[in-house]
Order: sequence, then C-alpha cells, then structure tokens
Amino acid sequence: MEAIGDATSEALFEPVIRLGVTGLSRAGKTVFITSLVANLMDRARMPGLVAGAEGRIQSAFLQPQPDDTVPRFDYETHLSAMTGPAPHWPDSTRAISELRLSFRVQPSGLLGGLRSARTVHLDIVDYPGEWLLDLALLDLSYADWTAQVWERIADREQAQAFLTKARTVDATEKLDEVQAKDLAGSFADYLKTAREDGFSDCTPGRFLLPGDLEGSPALTFAPLPKPETIPRRSLWREMERRFEAYKSRIVKPFFRDHFARIDRQVVLVDVLGAIHSGPEALEDLRRAMAEILTAFRPGTNGFLSSLLLGRRIERILFAATKADHLHHTQHARLTAITEALLRDARDRADFAGAKTAAMSLAALRTTTEERLDHDGQSLDCVRGQLLDTGKTAAFYPGALPEDPAQLLKPARKGAASWLDADYQIMRFAPAAISLKPGEGPPHIRLDKAAEFLLGDRL
Repeated sequence: MEAIGDATSEALFEPVIRLGVTGLSRAGKTVFITSLVANLMDRARMPGLVAGAEGRIQSAFLQPQPDDTVPRFDYETHLSAMTGPAPHWPDSTRAISELRLSFRVQPSGLLGGLRSARTVHLDIVDYPGEWLLDLALLDLSYADWTAQVWERIADREQAQAFLTKARTVDATEKLDEVQAKDLAGSFADYLKTAREDGFSDCTPGRFLLPGDLEGSPALTFAPLPKPETIPRRSLWREMERRFEAYKSRIVKPFFRDHFARIDRQVVLVDVLGAIHSGPEALEDLRRAMAEILTAFRPGTNGFLSSLLLGRRIERILFAATKADHLHHTQHARLTAITEALLRDARDRADFAGAKTAAMSLAALRTTTEERLDHDGQSLDCVRGQLLDTGKTAAFYPGALPEDPAQLLKPARKGAASWLDADYQIMRFAPAAISLKPGEGPPHIRLDKAAEFLLGDRL
C-alpha cells in the first residue's frame, strides 16, 4: 500500500528522484554529496546541467526528508568544513543518512511556456559501501561464505594472526562465549587492517562500522571451516546461527527499507588508490564492485511495473573520484580503466534496460595544474597542499597506460607489483577558496554527472 501511494503521488503531483550514493571507504561519498547539493543550489559552475544552463531551474531549496526515522545528512556542517576559513575534510560516512533537495522547474518543449513551474524532489540517500557488500551474503550459507573467505585471505599477510588463531580452534566443542568474542575481534582486526591497506572485500560491513550493534551476538561470529561432524550447540553451529541472524536482522531490513527504493545510483570508486596499492588491491576492487553490482535491480520504472514489481535502478553512474590528483591529459585514461574494471557489471545493467555511464570526476577540486621540466623531460603535474605536512608541492603521479589491459591483466594473474611503472598518489587537503555569489565549490565534471543522473527528470 505504501508503494502504491508513493507511486501514485509521484506520477500525478510532485515527482521524486531517489538517488543512492555509495562507494567503498575513502571514495569520497560525503564530499560528493555536499558539493553536489551546493552546486545544485548555486549553479554558476554547472554549465553541463542543461536545465540550469537554460534557466529552467527557478529555485532549489532544502526541505526535511520524508523518512523521519533516518538521520539527516549534515550538509551545513560538511560544507563549512570544506569551504570555511580553515578548510578540512569532513567526517566520513558511518551510517545511513538522507537529504531532500527540491526544485522549482519550468517544463521544456513547445508548450513549456504555457505551463506553470512544477516541483521535483531529489532525495539523496547516503550509505556506506561496506553495507552494500553485505547484500551478496544473502545468497550464501555460512559454510559457503567461510570457504570463500578462507580461500581469498589464505595468502594475505594481514590475515595471518586470525588464521593462526582460527586453526587452533575445535569448532565441534561447545560454545565458549569468550572464545567466540576473541575470534570475532581478531577477524574484525583483520578487516580493518585490510581496508587500510587498500583491499575492498571487507565483509561483513558492520564489523567495520558496528554503531550501536557493537558487542551484540549478531556481530560476534567469524569464518570457521566446516568440520566433518557438527554436534548440536557446538561453536560452529552457533557461528552459523549468528551469521544467519546477521543476514535476517541487519542486512535484509537495510535492503527492504532503503536500498530497494532507490531509482538512480552513483557508485564512487577510488581507482587511483587501488592502483597505488598494487595489482592485488586492483583485482580485489574489481571483484568487490562486481559483487556490489549484483545486488542492484537495474531496469526501467514504468508506472505499473513500479507498483507490481517494485522500483528498479534506471541509471547507474560509475565515477572514478579524485580526478584532480591527475593532470587533465590523463583523465580519459582513468575513465577507460574504470570502464574496463566494471565492464561485466555494466553489460548486465545495460542488458536489463538501465542506462550506465562511467567518468572521472572530482567533487571538490583541490589542485592546480602545471608543467615542469625534470631530467630533460616535461611532466604534467598537479600542485596542492599536502594533507600530512600542510606544505604546498607539485606532484607527478606517473603516467597511466592508454590500454587498461596493461593494469587489469597483471591484476587478474596475481602479480605482486607493477613491472614497468610505479604509480603514486598523494593526499591533498582542501584548498582555501573564495566563492562569488551564485557559485558552488570548484569541481571537475560534477555538472556532467548531475545531467546524466537528473537531467531527464528536470
């Protein structure tokens, strides 16, 4: 009944676009949403947004979001952090949040001048990408998940402490709560270390962002190999029960209440960070993104199909963030690598009827470009303020290959390092900026991203 009421209201009165924004850790979700909203409200830097360039967006203003039980995205605090007198990066996404931005838009077309302006609502849903990875767990049993995890982490240095501890455990013995808590804590420590080292397949996601669930039985389990015989009330049986509880009590409600209602999606990908971490991290990112995208329900949202089948994601944007860390001459190569990285997932979405696009962007531009001579070579560099030291420096990250296969093939084959290149990445702090009236924060291609995601509805 709720779906029927929402669909009828949107079709007859004020249409609503529900835009999901996700990405794995350090992909820049908070900065993306903050800059997008600021630039949609003050559109001087958004020439690629057709409705804005044509002057048909009369106004854009924030309103209370319709979901009273979901925290509001703290837009004002994040914008102040990015553009204030002492700019700094805002706090990262740690839970789901939402923000509603409403537009007064003059219709286009031959009869547009005879019709009054209409209201279009944009509901932006921000949620951690680690939570989205959990959706792939819904199709796995505890035994299958355990087998996959052990195969994946067997050779990882970060996992050796947990693996050593897990091998000494007899999973057929009766549950010892202290032992179970110790195993879960050791596995969570591995996940946190792996994430810091650039790995992406860090599930279960709530182990990284437990919130008020920390210490609960639903988060006190770990992958243990299945023994030949499994007595009742054994450690393995209890781990299996808690894994199923995690899926039914945590993962499924998130899918039902939030994710399944989204009809536009942005997937932010830190491709540069994965390349910098090496071939193993890049291949891990490819697998993780493929798992994420299997959770999407791509397709078109007709009126009847929305009522009978539920909402589907009509448009998916794959965005490689931090494009300002590269000179603009390399942006096309970064986009090509992103497209190749997500090729299988994009093909599935296109076949289902959804429109997809890939691009490289920077939601907040932190660098300027310059060309420097070094050892007889002319290098295209970027200059910015280093986050760790506060000093301003010019930086050359290395040249990305024109053919993405030069990166993807070694990654798929399990190469330990890049053979013929060394790719570097620096962490830049937000630059001090002075905004004129009507201007949002400086960016790279944020207007084109907005046009792809929202243009057809404005």
